[in-house]
Amino acid sequence: MSHPGLNKRELMQATAAGAALALTAQRTVAQIPKPGERLLSEGWTFREAGTGDWLPATVPGTVHTDLLANKKIDDPFWRTNERDQQWIDKKDWEYATSFDLDDATLAHSHVELVFAGLDTYADVYVNGALVLQADNMHRTWTADIKPQAKAGANSLRIVFTSPIRIGLQKLAALGYNPPATNDQSENGGLGDKKVSVFTRKAGYHYGWDWGPRFVTSGVWRPIALRAWSGARIQDLHIVQDSLTPEKADLTAVFEVMADTAGPATLELRGDGVTARIEANLTAGLNTVPLTFSLARPKLWWTNGLGEAHLYSFTGTVTKGTTTASRSVRTGLRTLKIVQKPDDAGTSFYVELNGVPVFMKGANYIPNDSFLPRVTSETYARVVQSAVDTHMNMIRVWGGGVYEDDRLYDLCDENGILVWQDFMFACSMYPNDPALLDSIRLEAEDNVRRLRGHACLALWVGNNEIDTAWENDVPNGGWGWKQPYTQAQRDEMWAAYRAIFHEILPQTVAKLDAGRCYRPSSPLATWDGKTVTHADVNAPKQSGDIHYWDVWWGQKPFEEYRTHIGRFMSEYGFQSFPELRTVAAYAKPEDYDIFSEVMQAHQRSSIGNGTIKNYMQRDYKVPKDFAHFLYVGQVLQAEGIKMAMEAHRARMSYCMGSLFWQINDCWPVASWSSIDYYGRWKAQQFYARKSFAPILVSAWRDGDQVSVHVVSDELKDRRAELVIEVMDFHGKALKTAHQSFTVTANAAATPYKASVYELLSGFLPDRVLVRARLTAGRTILAEDRLYVRPVKDLALPDAKVTARAMALSGGDIAIALTTNALAKNLYLSFGEMDGAFSDNYFDLLPGETVIVTFKPAKPMTAAQVEKGLNMLHMAQIA
Repeated sequence: MSHPGLNKRELMQATAAGAALALTAQRTVAQIPKPGERLLSEGWTFREAGTGDWLPATVPGTVHTDLLANKKIDDPFWRTNERDQQWIDKKDWEYATSFDLDDATLAHSHVELVFAGLDTYADVYVNGALVLQADNMHRTWTADIKPQAKAGANSLRIVFTSPIRIGLQKLAALGYNPPATNDQSENGGLGDKKVSVFTRKAGYHYGWDWGPRFVTSGVWRPIALRAWSGARIQDLHIVQDSLTPEKADLTAVFEVMADTAGPATLELRGDGVTARIEANLTAGLNTVPLTFSLARPKLWWTNGLGEAHLYSFTGTVTKGTTTASRSVRTGLRTLKIVQKPDDAGTSFYVELNGVPVFMKGANYIPNDSFLPRVTSETYARVVQSAVDTHMNMIRVWGGGVYEDDRLYDLCDENGILVWQDFMFACSMYPNDPALLDSIRLEAEDNVRRLRGHACLALWVGNNEIDTAWENDVPNGGWGWKQPYTQAQRDEMWAAYRAIFHEILPQTVAKLDAGRCYRPSSPLATWDGKTVTHADVNAPKQSGDIHYWDVWWGQKPFEEYRTHIGRFMSEYGFQSFPELRTVAAYAKPEDYDIFSEVMQAHQRSSIGNGTIKNYMQRDYKVPKDFAHFLYVGQVLQAEGIKMAMEAHRARMSYCMGSLFWQINDCWPVASWSSIDYYGRWKAQQFYARKSFAPILVSAWRDGDQVSVHVVSDELKDRRAELVIEVMDFHGKALKTAHQSFTVTANAAATPYKASVYELLSGFLPDRVLVRARLTAGRTILAEDRLYVRPVKDLALPDAKVTARAMALSGGDIAIALTTNALAKNLYLSFGEMDGAFSDNYFDLLPGETVIVTFKPAKPMTAAQVEKGLNMLHMAQIA
C-alpha cells in the first residue's frame, strides 16, 4: 500500500490514528455546546508568558499539543521524546483570543464566562481586568463579566502559572514531602521532590506505573459565554422517591438562579408527563421540588439483563417575560450495595431491581495523556468494547479525572454501571485549609454533575490510600509512615480524615442521598467512624480486594483461584501492544524488550523482565520480536482468564471481577486489554468468553480436573454437559455426557475427575479436554483444557485455510478450517487495520469457524484472502 509523502513512522502513526477513531469520523467532545451557550473556541493564540511570538492555539487543548501542532516539539510519544519535554511544565504560559458582544447580549442582567476546565493555576483577564483566579483542574469556574463587557470586540487572556513552580513553593513551605509513590519526579528533573500532592490536578499527569509524565497546562474543557436575565435553571435533578411495578413517584428538584425576587412558573414535560408548580423566588439560588408520577414504569437494567431504559424530561422556568429550560435523562431502578454479615464474613454486591448481579468489567483510566484529544468516538469505542464483551461495570479510577459527560451518557444508554472514585490515588495530602475548601467545592461540582446518571453505582473516596497507610497499624501498610515524625503523621492523617471521612461523605449525603459511599478501595468495612482494612488472607472476607501477588509478587497464575475476596476490584497482568502499535513509537532497531525505547515505554519497575519470566514458565520464549509480542498477549489473556473465571465460579461468595485495566493513555506495555489506538489485545477477546452470560470453565488443580458452570441468566434452563478427550487431529478418544439444570444467577461444579481417570492413559502432551454445554443443537458455552504447559505440548504443524466472502455494509466473513489443532490462531493484515469478531482462539480440525472482519478501509474478499496473515503456537520457535 502506497502513501505518497509518508515515511514508515508516519504511516504507522496514521494507520494507528485510524484505529483510534473506531473506524468512524472524529468529533471532539468539547465542541458540542449546551443550549443557550456559545463556545469560545476560535481565534486562540498562545506563547510562553510575557515572551516570544504568539502562535495559533486550539481550545480546548494543552500547551504540549499546541507546541506539537506548531512543530516546536516532536511527537511526545515517539521513542524517548518525553525526557526532552519536561521543560514545558516549568514555564508559565498565556492564551488569548477576542470575542464579540452585541447590544442584545449586553442588555442581559448577567454576562458570564463558564470555564468547564482550566488546567490548573489560571488567572483570567477580560479587557485587561482580572475576573477569575482558578486553582483546581477538577472544578467548573464561572465569572460574571458584565462590569467588564463592552459592545464589539472583547479581549480574553488566560495566564497559566507552572504547577511545578507552585508545587515546589508549597513543598518548601510545608517542610516535608507527603508520600506520592507514582509521582515520577526524577523523570521530571525534580529529584525526590514529589509535588503532585499540592495541586488539585490529575495525578497521572505526574506519571504512573503505566503512564508517562506530562504535566499539562491549558484550557482542557470548553469555555462558554452565557447571558441571561430573570432566572435560569442551574440544575435539574430527578429524585426517585418510590418505585413499584405499578408506579414511580418522583421529584424534579429545580435549582433556579434568580436575579430578583418574584413569582415564577416551573414546568416539567416528558414521556407523557406534564407537571407544573408556581413558586415565589428569592434573589439568588432557589431549590424548588416538583412531584410527579409515572404509571407502569420501565426499569433500567445492566447489559445482559434487560433494556437500559431512559426517560427524558425538560424543565422550564418562566419569570416575567423570560423563559429558560434544561433537559435531563434518568433511569428508574433500585440499586443497593448489599453488605450483610454471613458465615464467610460480610457480603459485598450490587442488588439491581431486587436481583443480586455479578459485576463483570474493568478499571478505566483516562484515554490520553492529553485529555482534549479524546473524542466522542473514543468514548464510544471503549463503552462498546465493554458491551461487546458482556461487561456490566467499569471503575473510573481515582488518579485521573471526573470523566466527560459523554462517557456517563454512553454507560447510561448501554447498561454499564460506574464505580466512581473521587480523584485521589496512592498519595497522602497536606492538611491545608485552602486545599480542603477547594476539595469540598470540587466534590460538590462533580456530585451535582454526575448524580443524575442511571449508571452511577457508588462513590469511593480514593484509590489504595487506606491500604497503603493503615493509620491504626503501627507497622502496617506499604511502609509509608516510617520516614515521618509522629507530628507529621498526625498532620497527614488529619487531612485524610477531613477529606475521606468528613468532606466527601458529607457531600454525597447532602447532594446524592442514598448512594453508597466508601472512603477507599480496597477496604473491608467502614461504619462511618472506623475501618477494617482489606486483607485477602483474612479468614473472613468483606468489602473489595486489590490482588497483586500475581505480577508484583511473582506468584503463579493459579493463585487467582485461591485468593478471592467478596469483590475483586483490581487484579491484572501486563502485555505489550501488537507490532503496529509498537511501530508507531519505535524504530526497528528498538525492537528488543530491554532496549532503551522499549524500557521507556514500560513504567512498571519490574515490567519487561516479569513478562519474560512468566512466559518462560509456560511458553517457548520466541527469538522473533513480533512473535514475542504475540506470545506475550496470549500469556496475559490466559492468566487473566484464570482470574475472571475463578471469580465467577465462586459466585455468590464473590460478586465482582474488575480487571486492571481496559484502556491506555499512550502506546505502552501495560495491563490494558485494549491498546492506546483502540486495538483489542488477546485479553479483550478472552473476556468475551469469560464474561459471557453462561460460562463453562475447565480447570486442572493438581491431580484433579473440575468443570464449572456459571449462569447470569434470571431463569433456570436444562442443558447437557459434554466432556470430550480428543487428540490434536480431531479424533474423539473419550466422551462423557451429563444432563443437569443450569441454575439461574448461580455457579455450580457439575463435573470432577482425576487427571488419571479422565485421560485413561492417553498421552497428556497430545490431547485436550473439551467441555461444552449444550441445549439441543445449540452450544451455550465451551472451554478447552490442556493438562500440560503450552511449551510441553506436541503441537502439530497445522495447515489453516481461509475463505472470504463479502457481507453487506463492507464487512468480510472469513471461514477458517484446519487439518490439525491451530492453537491461539492470530489473524492480522500487516499494516492494514480493522476489527475482528474473534482472535487468538484455538481452531480445531473438523470444524469451520466464521470470523467477521470490519476493515478500516474498503477491501474485497479477494484482498482479504490474499492479505490475511495467520500465526499459531506451533510456529513459535
